[in-house]
Amino acid sequence: MINASVSVSSISHQEYLDFSIFLEKSCGIVLGENKQYLVDSRLKRLLIENGLNTLGDLVTQLKAGHNRLLREHTIDAMTTNETSWFRDNFPYTALSDMILPGIISAGKKNIRIWSSACSSGQEPYSISIIIDECRGLFANLKAEIMATDISPTMLRSAREGVFDSLSIARGLSDSRKSKYFKQVANSWAINSDLKNNISFKEVNLQSSFNSLGKFDVIFCRNVLIYFSLPLKQDIIHRMSQCLNPGGYLILGGTESALNYSGEFVPVRHQNGILYKKT
Repeated sequence: MINASVSVSSISHQEYLDFSIFLEKSCGIVLGENKQYLVDSRLKRLLIENGLNTLGDLVTQLKAGHNRLLREHTIDAMTTNETSWFRDNFPYTALSDMILPGIISAGKKNIRIWSSACSSGQEPYSISIIIDECRGLFANLKAEIMATDISPTMLRSAREGVFDSLSIARGLSDSRKSKYFKQVANSWAINSDLKNNISFKEVNLQSSFNSLGKFDVIFCRNVLIYFSLPLKQDIIHRMSQCLNPGGYLILGGTESALNYSGEFVPVRHQNGILYKKT
């Protein structure tokens, strides 16, 4: 008989260790010690739906590698997909007030921006809105936004560009909602013209970035906190190699590139810090 749920007390030390190793190798997330409660709360439903009795059964299935969908759903369950429109605000005001004017004044018209952990799409669409709002100020401004995530589920949602009433309200003003979205039943669909300059791609930040090309701005916000120190250093270094000279790296409010790399100088804008490639 299949248990109704897995509980923290039923997760053995070895099962937890094996799952932690799988998770770190697969997507870089470091669980650390005594996070059995997190595994319990996030995987309980997944085990039930897949007819698995224990965390060990799940690890066995994942290591066998025959069920890509199970692997995808496991990573989805353990990935924090917390996001909102124009999150923390200052990266977007910096983009419109400082970064874009600086790049354009240097004579560049074609700009590439990477949203490296795009989740359900609010970040790249927020960037696209800023680009649209700046087109009236900067003649012939062209921008390409690459939005990547490790989760195929999140990428499918982001590509669709349809948001429920709860998620649409988080950080989006009424004026922007009326200008850039149309209501479809109980949801809101983003205008197709804002999608045209965004390409979505599945990317694991542990993997090579060589195929992505060069960027002027990289958003890597609130994701490094889940990784080990060596992986943080490696990602920051490889992102630096992806940036054009003078390009900007934008991290989460609690993250600092200076802790992991000497390839950037800090630039303050309003209440936040950006990192400019030296």
